[in-house]
Amino acid sequence: MLKLAEILQVLDREQVAFVIIGGVAATIHGSSRATFDLDLCYRRTRENYRALVRAIEPLNPRLRTIGAPVAFIWDESTLRDGLNFTLDTDLGDIDLLGEVPGVGEYEVIAGAAETAEIFGVTCRIISLDHLLAAKRTANREKDQLHLRELEAIRLLQNNKIGEA
Repeated sequence: MLKLAEILQVLDREQVAFVIIGGVAATIHGSSRATFDLDLCYRRTRENYRALVRAIEPLNPRLRTIGAPVAFIWDESTLRDGLNFTLDTDLGDIDLLGEVPGVGEYEVIAGAAETAEIFGVTCRIISLDHLLAAKRTANREKDQLHLRELEAIRLLQNNKIGEA
């Protein structure tokens, strides 16, 4: 079970630079679809690798795999040498993306991100336009379903802006 409040508080305490993307971001934008993991785009800097290791190490991170567990060391060099990580943790599943296909790296996403307070933590949230671009690029069946709903949300927002 995803313990979103606890994860966000840990990330905030360690001053991790991240943007919420994926299903949690879609929910914040108004989606009614449930999500069971937290997808984050993280800043790829030495300082942020340290912060991520400090934040996630106590959560007992394991690579999410099908079948037998894979040997895995959670440290700064793993983050530096890798890009995207799908983790099982004691607080739920966390997906860390160093780059979001169809959108770009942290700096691009953070530059257009919105902010929201979630469980007392001020978080950056991927913009709806970037979320739509990411879903279009991924183009999985579940993304196509999300796209319809997110595009309807975009239309509603545009109509409200036009009426203001």
